[in-house]
Amino acid sequence: MNKRYDLIVFDWDGTLMDSTAVIASSIQAACRGLGLTVPDDETARHVIGLGLDQALHVAVPDMPAEMHHKLVALYRRHFMVQSAEIPLYAGARETIAELHGAGYRLGVATGKSHVGLNRELDSSGLREYFHATRTADKTFSKPDPAMLFELMDELAVNAKHTLMVGDTTHDLLMAKNAGVNAVAMGHGAHPPEQLQALNPLALVGSFAELRAWFKINA
Repeated sequence: MNKRYDLIVFDWDGTLMDSTAVIASSIQAACRGLGLTVPDDETARHVIGLGLDQALHVAVPDMPAEMHHKLVALYRRHFMVQSAEIPLYAGARETIAELHGAGYRLGVATGKSHVGLNRELDSSGLREYFHATRTADKTFSKPDPAMLFELMDELAVNAKHTLMVGDTTHDLLMAKNAGVNAVAMGHGAHPPEQLQALNPLALVGSFAELRAWFKINA
């Protein structure tokens, strides 16, 4: 079978790693600890996928500027306490290994920091499968298309032969802005109806569904 895509780019949090609840609760706990307005669950989940600085500004728009660094530090403290226990989604490891073995180039485009992503690539054992990564502290945050443009340039793949897989509207808008097709994962941070409104090629609920879609369409 001829491959339709050469490069498949994955988001991390909420797509490969089941971290949505931990991120949202860590944002809320950090705000509570500093006496700031605590975002509701929907708001805390919506900002997942953005770079941390941008995410916190969106989640807590009335935050005084002098509190920003304290909020970042406290969020990271809450997240790190739980991060070692966050699992990959069922089937994620097998899917990535299968795609790698089939000769696809694989990338990560994430709102995480470079240090944070590297830590989780190592702890999850997935580092060996990815050819290139981009993080929000090294380039422009989603939905800016910079991450995808840079990954395509580095791996010498054009937009027609690149596919984005993500769980948020930020991922799908980044793909649209880069002229790249996208598949939405409905198990993450943003509700399936919000993802479907952006017309991804497919909306899947699990890695079993994603692997079945790949076999037919990728």
